[in-house]
Amino acid sequence: MAEINADISEIAVNREKVIVRTSVIGIVTNVLLAAFKAAVGIISNSIAVMLDAVNNLSDALSSVITIVGAKLGAKTPDKKHPMGYGRIEYLSSMIVAAIVIYAGITSCVESVKKIISPEIPDYSAVSLIIIAVAIVVKLILGRYVKNTGEKVNSGALVASGSDASFDAILSASVLASAIIYLLTDISLEAFVGVFISVVIVKAGIEMMLDTLNDILGQRGDAELSSKIKALLKEEEGVRGAYDLFLHNYGPNKNYASVHLELDDIMTADQIDRLTRKVQVKVYKETGVILTGVGVYSYNTSNAEIAEMRSRIREKVTSHDWALQMHGFYADLKEKNIRFDVVITFKTDVKEALGIIASEVKALYPDYHFQIVPDVDVSD
Repeated sequence: MAEINADISEIAVNREKVIVRTSVIGIVTNVLLAAFKAAVGIISNSIAVMLDAVNNLSDALSSVITIVGAKLGAKTPDKKHPMGYGRIEYLSSMIVAAIVIYAGITSCVESVKKIISPEIPDYSAVSLIIIAVAIVVKLILGRYVKNTGEKVNSGALVASGSDASFDAILSASVLASAIIYLLTDISLEAFVGVFISVVIVKAGIEMMLDTLNDILGQRGDAELSSKIKALLKEEEGVRGAYDLFLHNYGPNKNYASVHLELDDIMTADQIDRLTRKVQVKVYKETGVILTGVGVYSYNTSNAEIAEMRSRIREKVTSHDWALQMHGFYADLKEKNIRFDVVITFKTDVKEALGIIASEVKALYPDYHFQIVPDVDVSD
């Protein structure tokens, strides 16, 4: 585990450096773009260009918050927060989303005012060139920031990159309205400003909802869960991997617990060595730390129990809402049978357990059953 902890620390440091460097590039670029656009907006008396400049400033502020979030999220775990401070990044993403929404609402208000009391814009060739260059710069910046965010698993960077790409589209609409005005003397910029504002608000709300889902806790990634289970079942002696729970404590800080079905003849020493081996294996392959590995005992070399398991599994899985049965163990001497059943979310668990209990009791009336309900959290 010491090797795993060392790897985590190194990854966290490198990730923080990448986020800070990328965010600084975003800040410098957005400040320069905002300055140029503001100048163009003032000279040409264009509300759309001015709002575009304000949007660039909000992007710069978002990058500042992303840096602060990355710095705080990389703090070393302590007694009060033993799992670290990684979830602070989700809070920084929420703040970024709130800034985006605020910028969109204020922009919409200003645009509506210009619709009610229109002002005639005065575009020059230089102003159009600056807007065109800004579009290209924003497209390049957006792709760079988003790709970097995906590589280091930073929701704030991904959001900033997507927002930059949106900005390029919005700037293109400003340029189009300017060209239309020069060709037809029809001013659409205030209406374009409203359109820009609506798109900004929509993007902010989507960012807010995505981050809120991360904070509340989302269903484990199906592809990651399948990969972890496959890695575990590759090991000799592992008959099955069940009840995999993924716990997220911030970007790149994933922990998990799982139950392995092992032969009942394995010794404590064998189980201990297997557990340590799979912990290292899973971390190196997926970056997920197995904090807990439980064990289901699998009856071996008993034909009667094998027959009981087969009959009960057939009965249980005959229901559409019973996705899986595992952890089966029968004690012939004490007349006890225990197993777990994975039940769909749409099914009433109490009712489902009642049905299963009555059916298996009918098969083996002399036995006492312990049936544990599970939910399909990882498949």
